[in-house]
Amino acid sequence: MNAAAAPASPRLSMTQVLICGAAIVTLSMGIRHGFGLWLQPITMERGWTRETFAFAMAIQNITWGVAGLFAGMVADRFGAYRVLLAGGVIYALGLLLMALAPTPLAFTASAGVLLGIAQACTTYAVVYGVIGRNVDPAKRSWTMGVTAAAGSFGQFLMVPVENGLINGSSLAGLRLDGVGWQSALFVLAAMALLILPLAAGLRERGLEGGFTRPQQSIGAALREAFAYPSFQLLMAGYFVCGFQVVFIGIHMPSYLKDHGLTPDVATTALALIGLFNVFGTYAAGSLGQRWPKRYLLSGIYALRSVAIVIFLLAPLTPWSVYIFSAVMGVLWLSTVPPTNAVVAQIFGVQYMSMLAGFVFLSHQVGSFLGVWLGGKLYDATGSYDIVWWIAVALGVFAAIVNLPVREMAIVRAAGAAA
Repeated sequence: MNAAAAPASPRLSMTQVLICGAAIVTLSMGIRHGFGLWLQPITMERGWTRETFAFAMAIQNITWGVAGLFAGMVADRFGAYRVLLAGGVIYALGLLLMALAPTPLAFTASAGVLLGIAQACTTYAVVYGVIGRNVDPAKRSWTMGVTAAAGSFGQFLMVPVENGLINGSSLAGLRLDGVGWQSALFVLAAMALLILPLAAGLRERGLEGGFTRPQQSIGAALREAFAYPSFQLLMAGYFVCGFQVVFIGIHMPSYLKDHGLTPDVATTALALIGLFNVFGTYAAGSLGQRWPKRYLLSGIYALRSVAIVIFLLAPLTPWSVYIFSAVMGVLWLSTVPPTNAVVAQIFGVQYMSMLAGFVFLSHQVGSFLGVWLGGKLYDATGSYDIVWWIAVALGVFAAIVNLPVREMAIVRAAGAAA
């Protein structure tokens, strides 16, 4: 048996959690998904290599993962509200300093460290903790799918907006001039501040003072999780997810331009990933209510590898890019709802944000390697081919390691929670 249960606090309504959580994830994920559009304008104007930009993005991802551990601990103990407020302010500050950074070191500190911290405080681990504590378990996977779909819609919505801010766009035959890459970041900084009023909708009053009595200590929760093989397997699979999606998201615009395709093709490709990801993540959350999540995860990773192989072997045309983007979009963040739902299903929701943060740290280590190796190997070989094939091999690996995951709740011995 666990220690004495914490006193119950009034739950937020599922509708309120969905609306505010989805809007926050839409902003946070939507802004970051377009960062690949800044690679060429920034490196060309500053005279930096692609590795310089890629390294800053890699630091962003690893910082996001590490900071997510602490953001999750604070959110679990004191509620998500304070974490989201801090994250919104840091997000805006990071974008402002990213626009003004005169040196690679300053660029890494702003685009890498500050934005990594901001994303840790304003994305899935923190928001999913609120969902876990306030949504009925029978609807938890579905709700997580809806929230992840919102992040995907943010990508679909924000990538064209960001491209229009940088380069201009056409609307109903009317040409709208862009404001340039630097001013575009100023606009995004103002948009990031919208997270602050939305955070009020996720204010869990029973957690704010930190006075709830823990059923299990943080140390006990961590020892329990890391000794459990299924937790380790989920971390291994999520590493692959990070490697694949961040490599593609950051480097595909430049990959397409290197092969003679226009920037509009890249913008459309990223937008299509976001659009079809809306359907993929929603479907994954819904299917996770009925199917074994380990099989769902294994299938997603296997299909990613198949899609990349076909994309590499087929002639590269705008339509092949669009088809690949649509397929990858369905598979893009569809790993997020089942992975987080399995964590909650096995270990419960008390430390869900923290444990999800550790799983996500593995994702971000993969993201670091994917984005950094993309720039490093491109500068060394003049091609992205090696990294594409690494992504294929890792997808096969992830498909295999998710199969043995056990999804049932862990059985705790009497007094083990203390």
